[in-house]
Amino acid sequence: MRSDLRRLSAVSLVTALTLGAAVGPAFAEDAPAASPVGIGRALTNDAQRGTFKVTAWTDAPQATVTSVSAKVRQGDTVLAEIPALEENTASRGTFALPEASTLKLTEDGGTIPSLGKYAIDVTATDSLGNTVTRSDAGTLDFTLKPRLGDFTIGNPSWTDRNLHPKGSLFGVQPGSGDEVPLSGRTVSYESTGGSTTLGSAVTDETGAFAGEAVPVATRYSYAEARFTEDSAQVHGTATYNAYTSGSEKWSTVTASADKARAESGETVTITGQVTDPAANGAPLADIPLSARLGGGLPKTVRTDAEGRFSVQLVAAPGRDANGSTWSGWSVQSTDSFVTFYTSGSLALPSDSLTSVVGYKLGTDARLSVYGELRSPYQSWTSTSSQQTVVLEQSPDGQTGWKQIASTNFYNHNEGRTPFVAAAWNKGGWFRLRHVANDYFGASVSKPFYVVRTESRVTGLKASPDPVAKGSAITVTGSLQHYTSGAWRGLGSQSVSVWYKKWGTTTWKQVASGKSSSTGAVSLKTTATADGWYQIRYYGDGTHFQTFSGQDWVDVR
Repeated sequence: MRSDLRRLSAVSLVTALTLGAAVGPAFAEDAPAASPVGIGRALTNDAQRGTFKVTAWTDAPQATVTSVSAKVRQGDTVLAEIPALEENTASRGTFALPEASTLKLTEDGGTIPSLGKYAIDVTATDSLGNTVTRSDAGTLDFTLKPRLGDFTIGNPSWTDRNLHPKGSLFGVQPGSGDEVPLSGRTVSYESTGGSTTLGSAVTDETGAFAGEAVPVATRYSYAEARFTEDSAQVHGTATYNAYTSGSEKWSTVTASADKARAESGETVTITGQVTDPAANGAPLADIPLSARLGGGLPKTVRTDAEGRFSVQLVAAPGRDANGSTWSGWSVQSTDSFVTFYTSGSLALPSDSLTSVVGYKLGTDARLSVYGELRSPYQSWTSTSSQQTVVLEQSPDGQTGWKQIASTNFYNHNEGRTPFVAAAWNKGGWFRLRHVANDYFGASVSKPFYVVRTESRVTGLKASPDPVAKGSAITVTGSLQHYTSGAWRGLGSQSVSVWYKKWGTTTWKQVASGKSSSTGAVSLKTTATADGWYQIRYYGDGTHFQTFSGQDWVDVR
């Protein structure tokens, strides 16, 4: 039972109880019981407006709807009687006109005199004989259904950058399915998604329409034609989509860059010319194009009257999705009606960062600087390349930097590459500088200062000379360091005496001790054979080492 019928029955029962009526057989004067048969809304089939469908049901136990009939009328005049609607076997309870009973205009052999909208009355009966009629169960929309045909927008090109919308509009008759031209109607057309109205046109007596040209900025265009009407003759909306990729002009571009390599921040100038091969290489003026370095942001310029262009780009480091270094330059058209592209090689080294991790100035004046080369913003690529870092020295840590050593190595995949640069030096201001290559740009470390104090041994004397074999020899001298602008005694330092026998090249230590508080050195050893004697000082945490000269002793 339909819900509205159920509510009606419940209200009737409550009213009866309220008035004290006995529940029992109805008297002749009582209202008849509501039928268990229900009828839904009759709906026009929009695909074929000469038919309609309606739902019907029965709430009577073990009963089914056995027949559904309908009438189509205009006011009190019945225009068509349908004695039996067919039930849809795939959707039980839904009934529609048999195909043979499709309603048509009288001119097509039917009974409907003209286009319009008509009332539908429906009667349904179940297997127990229960029946119900629903007047105005629905409205038959017996009007023309609009249809747009063959809507096109043309083929925009280099010589004609316009859309040329045209098409035709028809109305599909109910019943017969015949198409009749719809004249004097306005058809509008819009861009993709209806975001922009492109224009409109009025149909002629044949239903055809042609709109004014619509300028476009790109040869790839999409438009939708649309017509809507709700009248006694025509009802509905028709749309038709059209797409075009237009046609392009193939052109030639020649270009070159003023550099073969550009580090971050450097300016690269690309110059060239665009010509038309189909016109014997005639220049193409006022053509927009974009130029870029590697995968950086493009810059757009236009050609001049001679088809020439010049664009300046600032190099920036970067890598693609695979970690490869951006490189090269490219020029291409930004006008979809003109096609050209060219590119060239150009190294765009990534930024590098050179750091001093540590350093050591040995007592023997061996300076070792431990550095690290890395990218400041990402890991190195998987492809290693040879890098060069030089060690430089400056008199004041600011100017006059001069190379004193260099080292070559290959960068590693982990992103940080250690290295060592070394040189013989007495100290001062130093820094590390990475030499730019096609992979990584130049970079310098912070300067650092390291120094030791100079030392010397003076007044070397080995005596007595000559001396008898087995006798004592005293080796004396003075250990000094340069401090406060003068040479002064360096006291309490470990020193040693070394001896080289005549006819050999090997030195060996024969005595050791400390200098006095004034730096005086006096150490004894035993004479064994003719030879040379030397005092050695191997330095400490702040002093360089120093060796004295050599003194000969004749042993007899």
